[in-house]
Amino acid sequence: MSTSVKSAPPPTGVEDRPAVIPRRAPGGGWRRALRRDWQLYSLAVLPLLFFLVFRYLPMIGNVIAFRRFEPGGSMFGEDWVGLRYVRMFLSDPTFWQVFRNTLWLGGLTLVFCFPIPIVLALLLNEVRRRSLKRFVQSVSYLPHFLSIVIVAGLTLQMLATDGPVNHALAWLGHDEIRFIQEPGWFRTIYVGSEIWQTAGWGTILYLAALTTIDEDLYEAARIDGANRWQQIWHVTLPGIRPTMITLLILNVGTFMAVGFEKVLLLYNPLTYPTADVISTYVYRTGVESNSFSYAAAIGLFEAVIGLVLITSANTLSRRTVGTSLW
Repeated sequence: MSTSVKSAPPPTGVEDRPAVIPRRAPGGGWRRALRRDWQLYSLAVLPLLFFLVFRYLPMIGNVIAFRRFEPGGSMFGEDWVGLRYVRMFLSDPTFWQVFRNTLWLGGLTLVFCFPIPIVLALLLNEVRRRSLKRFVQSVSYLPHFLSIVIVAGLTLQMLATDGPVNHALAWLGHDEIRFIQEPGWFRTIYVGSEIWQTAGWGTILYLAALTTIDEDLYEAARIDGANRWQQIWHVTLPGIRPTMITLLILNVGTFMAVGFEKVLLLYNPLTYPTADVISTYVYRTGVESNSFSYAAAIGLFEAVIGLVLITSANTLSRRTVGTSLW
C-alpha cells in the first residue's frame, strides 16, 4: 500500500515579498571611507599641495597674456589689451620658425623615442640568462640618473671639433665635422642623446606589464605551432597594448613641450634656425627681453595646443582600441 506525500503549499504572506535592500544615507560613503582609511588619504596631501601651489595657482598669471604687464607694477598687469599679443606672435615670422622647429623635434622624438623602449623590453624579455639581463638593464638605466647638464656636457665634449668622434673620423680619413656649429646636425644630436638617456628607463613599465601576461597563453600558442616571433606578435604585444596606448597618449600630450633644458644647453646662436623651439623662445622673450605679456601669450598658445592634442589622442584611442586615460 503506497502512501502519497503531498507537497506543502508555498508559504504566503510576508515571506513572499522581495527583500528590501537598505539604502545608504546619501553622502555617507566617502565619510566612512575617509574615517576608515585616513592614513592612506593623508599620503595624498603633499602631492595635492604640490600641484596646487606649483601647477594650478600659477595659471592665474596667464591673465597677463591679455593685459599689459610692466615689471614693478601690478601683478596682473596694468591695462587690458585683449588679443593684442596673440595677434603679435601670429604675425611674427620668428614665431612660426620656432613653431616648425618644435613640430620637427617633437615628431622625431615621438617617432624614435617611443618604440625603442618597447623593442628593448621585448628583447630583454627573451633573455634567459639572469646575469646578462641584469647587466643590460643596469647599463641601459644608468643614463637616466645623470643630470641633463652632465648629459649635455658629455654630448658637447664628444662632438667637439677636437673630441673623440672627430678624432675617429680623422683616423678613418674623413674631414672633421663641426657638429655643434652646424644647424643641420642639431636634430640628430638631440634625438640621439634623448634615446640614449631615456630608452633604458622607459623599459621598466613595459617589463612590468610583461609579467602580467598569463603563461598559459604562450603554452597555447606553442601548441598551435607558433614560433617566437608569432608569440610576440599575437600574445606579447596585445598583452602590453594598454600600457603602450597610455604612454603614447601621455607622449602626445607633451608633444609641444620639447625638452627645454636640453635644448637650452645644446644650442647656440649658430643653430637657432633648427634648434630654437617655443620654450626657449619664450624664455628669451620673457626673461632676457622682459616682454612678459608677449611670452605669456605664446606659452598659453602652446598649452592650448597640448591640451587639444592629448584630448584628441585620448578620444581616438578610446574609439579605436577601447583604451584611454579617461
